[in-house]
Amino acid sequence: MTELADQKALTLFTDGACRGNPGPGGWGVLIRDGSQETELLGSERHTTNNRMELVAAIRALEAISPEHPVAVYTDSQYVRNGVTQWISKWRANGWKTAARKPVKNQDLWKQLDSAAERRRVSWHWVRGHSGHAENERADALANRAIDLMLSNNTYAGDKTA
Repeated sequence: MTELADQKALTLFTDGACRGNPGPGGWGVLIRDGSQETELLGSERHTTNNRMELVAAIRALEAISPEHPVAVYTDSQYVRNGVTQWISKWRANGWKTAARKPVKNQDLWKQLDSAAERRRVSWHWVRGHSGHAENERADALANRAIDLMLSNNTYAGDKTA
């Protein structure tokens, strides 16, 4: 992927998909930098929807330079609430929930925490499958990643569309 042009702010649209939960999964990202758009996608053979939603957010943030302020749009309440409300408490509690149980998907939450802490990020929730054009594109990328993996009977990995 080419480095994104320096602009004041970027907009990231992320989505994850899974066929079965757990099952084959994919993630998709649309990065908008002014009029320039970049699409990213990837897949995993055996995963969950929540993991794919987290991976999408992580890959989106990792794809951009840390000095860019960004707005991240997700249809996952799990991701948005996790990063804006729960993560600081989990970190303070040694990655345990209020019930003192290990945080699920802790490996990915730690990666997202690390990627987000170096950036100025605002998090936004959009209703999924409601006609939001950019969310629909991110969803289509996530599903394309699954289709590619299943049709090739291989791991699609991380790709720039």
